[in-house]
Amino acid sequence: MLIRRSPDIPTSEITDESLYWNRRDFLRTAGFAVAGAGLLPSGISRLGRDDEKLTPYEDVTGYNNYYEFGTDKGDPKANATRFRTRPWKVDIAGEVKRPAHYDLDELLKPYTPVEKVYRLRCVEGWSMVIPWLGIPLASIIDRLEPTSRAKYVEFTTLLDPQQMPGQRQRVLEWPYVEGLRMDEAHHPLTLIATGLYGKPLPNQNGAPLRLIVPWKYGFKGGKSIVKIRFTESQPATTWNMAAPNEYGFYANVNPEVDHPRWSQARERRVGEFFKRKTLMFNGYADQVASLYAGMDLRKNF
Repeated sequence: MLIRRSPDIPTSEITDESLYWNRRDFLRTAGFAVAGAGLLPSGISRLGRDDEKLTPYEDVTGYNNYYEFGTDKGDPKANATRFRTRPWKVDIAGEVKRPAHYDLDELLKPYTPVEKVYRLRCVEGWSMVIPWLGIPLASIIDRLEPTSRAKYVEFTTLLDPQQMPGQRQRVLEWPYVEGLRMDEAHHPLTLIATGLYGKPLPNQNGAPLRLIVPWKYGFKGGKSIVKIRFTESQPATTWNMAAPNEYGFYANVNPEVDHPRWSQARERRVGEFFKRKTLMFNGYADQVASLYAGMDLRKNF
C-alpha cells in the first residue's frame, strides 16, 4: 500500500478496502506490536491503536454530521461532491510568534503522517471506530511558537455558502468555530486529520483539515479548517453559543452528565443493533483525566 504525505493521492494508488481490512487482520493474528513496523508504508507511523472492530468505510463516509452541507446524515456525502479543497490556505493568528497565511502543503510539509485508530462519539448517542491519518496538533503548535499569553486555540471552518449549501440556512451562526484549552490542544491524542483508512480525507468528513479530539463529543472537531488562532481568553464556540445549556465548551464524553433531552449513559455503534455502555472520556480516561483534576465535570460539561 502506498501512502504519501500529500492528501492528493491518485485513485490508481489507493488500496482496495478489502485489502486494508485483510492487512489489519494479518498484523493482529501475526502478533505484531502496535505498528508492525517493517510492514508499514515508508513515512507512516501507527499510534493510539484500538483493537475494536473498525466501522466500515461506507458508514464512516456516508453517515455524517456536517451542517455546512446539510442537517441530515446523508447530506454531506450528497452535497460535498464538488467541494474544492485546492488551493487551500490556513490563517495562523493571535498570540503566536509565527503568524502567517500558510498554503496547506507548506503548513504540513515538515511532518510525517501517523495513523491513529480512535473512537468517535457523537453527542446524539452514536459512535464509530475510525483509522485516522494526520498530524499530532502538538507538532504544529510547537513549530508556530505560541506566546506565553496563549491559553486557548480557536479553529474556524471555511465560510463559503456557494460551496456549502447548509450555510445558506441560519441553522447556526457561520462560520463554525471551535476551541480547546492549550493543554488539550497539546495533548498527544489530539490530531489534525488529513485522511482516514489510509486515503485522503473525503469532503464529507472535513477535507482537507479536521480536528480530532477523541475524548470529546464529535461536535468539538471542526472541519475544513481555514484559521487557527491562539487566544488569551476562552473562544466563543458555535454550539455553545447556540444552546449553552446543551453544549458546553469542554464537551468531554461523560456518561454521568445527560444531555437535557436524552441520556448519555449508552451509545449505539454504527452498524450494530444493541447499545453499549458509554465510557468516561470515551475510553481515554487513563490518558486525559489528569487534565481536569479538581474540576466539577458536571458544571464544566
